[in-house]
Amino acid sequence: MGSLRLHDESAKPAGVSRPLGHVLSAGNAAARGLYIHVPFCFHKCHYCDFYSFVDREGQSGAYLAQLERDIDWLRSRMAGPLDTVFVGGGTPTLLSASELTRLTELIRRVPLRDDVEWTLEANPETIDAEKASVLAAAGVNRISIGAQSFNPRHLKTLERWHDPANVVRAAGFVRDAGIANFNLDLIFGIPGQTIDEWRADLDAALAIGPEHLSCYGLTYEPNTAMTKRLLKGDFEPCEDEVEAEMYDATRAVLADAGFAQYEISNFARAGRECRHNLVYWRNEPWWAIGPSASGFVAGHRFKVVPRLGDWLGRGIDDSQPVVDVELPDERRHVSEALMLGLRLMEGIDATLERRAVELEPARAAVFARAIADGLLERTGAGSLRFTHRGAMLANEVLAQVV
Repeated sequence: MGSLRLHDESAKPAGVSRPLGHVLSAGNAAARGLYIHVPFCFHKCHYCDFYSFVDREGQSGAYLAQLERDIDWLRSRMAGPLDTVFVGGGTPTLLSASELTRLTELIRRVPLRDDVEWTLEANPETIDAEKASVLAAAGVNRISIGAQSFNPRHLKTLERWHDPANVVRAAGFVRDAGIANFNLDLIFGIPGQTIDEWRADLDAALAIGPEHLSCYGLTYEPNTAMTKRLLKGDFEPCEDEVEAEMYDATRAVLADAGFAQYEISNFARAGRECRHNLVYWRNEPWWAIGPSASGFVAGHRFKVVPRLGDWLGRGIDDSQPVVDVELPDERRHVSEALMLGLRLMEGIDATLERRAVELEPARAAVFARAIADGLLERTGAGSLRFTHRGAMLANEVLAQVV
């Protein structure tokens, strides 16, 4: 199983950078969403491979000043208002209330639709009543809280430095400020975790009353402290059979609680699916701002330089420096659409499947074999999607398809 990282990349070495304005052709470009990466954290969790660093002393002011320039550049290149905004990190709520005010004021310079979904990630230890009020007043209408677990022992394994009780407190601040739509992130498959402990985490999360839950199997990303500890033999990974049992329990418990699964790792009450993440999974375009953020605009995929110093250290009139640029290419676009679309419970439609086979005829046999093996199935509308068993083996199936 595992999670698919969508809005950020690890801070791995990248290629030569160039201004985004030089990558995109002249004229305005349409996009549905905007992702903004805030790289500051008060502690680096051992499983995390998102670009972040702990010491923000003297950096947040420079970050916001550069963000202002990049947002003004973005306004000059946008073809229309945005459907979604997602502010992630890092820990956006590590910023002070006044800094969050400035951040949201800058974002409001960008044309937004009246019904925009505006999400901001929050850490249980760094959100308070004042910050929640600032966000609500600015128009933020969705909060994603990083709970991960309610078991202190497992939080310690993950090197998450928060008191489980503060997840309840954080949700209270958000709700009292008038933001009813919030998500909780949870992780299962933690070394030493039992199925009963995972069920207890699900029960604790549901008791808080979220509208959305993201439940990810722990992944050991390269170059993280968690992976280094695993290789040293500090602990044994969760057995595949136990992790599969936890995934089954997740689907059953959340279905009974009124949550519909709409993606391999994501569950929501009716109408509360994360519209921003659906932009990614449906392979639609989005802008990206901030060091290490990834974007997809006018058929071009790119990653903003993965170092704050490089992102800040440029000419005052230059657009963001980007690396790992991929030019428009139909074969790659179709492969990405398959990889992302099959993660959705709705699957991929017949048009995409047909084009995928036209470009790579061998895929027809892969699809047929996966259907025969009970990993993929067709819906009444002709779409192709994962079965329950296929969803548990998604990464293996996708590796064959793309």
